[in-house]
Amino acid sequence: MRSGQVLLFSLWVSCAAWAAPPEAAPEVPQTLEAAGEQRARAASMRAEAERRHQADQDRCYTKLLVNDCLVAAKKRYTASIVEARRLDQPARDFERQAKRQEVEAKESKRAADQLQREADQQENAERHRTEEAAKASAREKKLADKARKAEEGQKNAAADQARRQAKLQKRAQQDAEREARKAAREGGKPAPAN
Repeated sequence: MRSGQVLLFSLWVSCAAWAAPPEAAPEVPQTLEAAGEQRARAASMRAEAERRHQADQDRCYTKLLVNDCLVAAKKRYTASIVEARRLDQPARDFERQAKRQEVEAKESKRAADQLQREADQQENAERHRTEEAAKASAREKKLADKARKAEEGQKNAAADQARRQAKLQKRAQQDAEREARKAAREGGKPAPAN
């Protein structure tokens, strides 16, 4: 018999739960502004519930059945807070989802920017290597030109030196021939007396 009563009671509770009118679902905001307004309404509901609960408690202490009044005030306060929470929760969820989407968008933008930065760095590195190679090639060419000019200068200096030497030898030879002719002329004639 005891189990039958338990079964009957549980059947009655489940039927009562099904028969209870469903509470209207709170409004789900579609924008951050609407979510902010909804959260502000919930905050004002909580503040009003706090104010009303305090007033109810103060009134209860003037009555004869204080505890009954306090229990009823607590029930009204709890119902108001639950209603405020029901209004606040979808707005909070929407803001959380919006923030999550914003963070994901920032992360994807950061990843795309990172790829672009890496491509730019690769391009800059390649350009730098090309410029450095061109500069090194220009330096080598300049050094080669300097070496070639120095070699040409040395050849020209050696050629000038050889011409000067040949000219000096020719002049020395001419001087020697002149001296020989002069000596030959003077050798046939008596030396002038002074």
